[in-house]
Amino acid sequence: MNKSFTLVELMLVVIIIGILGSIVVPRLAGKAEKARVAAARADVESNIPAALDMYEMDVGEYPQNLQDLIQNPGTEGWDGPYLKKLPKDPWKRDYYYKTPGDHGIDYDIASSGKDGTIGSDDDITGWQ
Repeated sequence: MNKSFTLVELMLVVIIIGILGSIVVPRLAGKAEKARVAAARADVESNIPAALDMYEMDVGEYPQNLQDLIQNPGTEGWDGPYLKKLPKDPWKRDYYYKTPGDHGIDYDIASSGKDGTIGSDDDITGWQ
């Protein structure tokens, strides 16, 4: 008795895997982008603001740039680092930061989103 697979059996397995792939892949396609948006939202609404607030409590003002959160800019009262490293947004770009902020808060923090342009519809911001 031969224990090897026939060409028909192998083709059947390949066809079944193809059918399953065509069903599963489209369902997962949109999940990656939603996960990126959720990660950016967590950074701009919670993670980075927490570090900025700790810096402000120690120094008395918000930093001029995000680099000051990980490296002492020579400011009295600095007791960091407040972050282990500067995060990049999920699209591998720097977060936008400005102090004082333009939206009625002490600072603006945002991700430019998928298109990489601040001020477009896909921005993820900490002021909304």
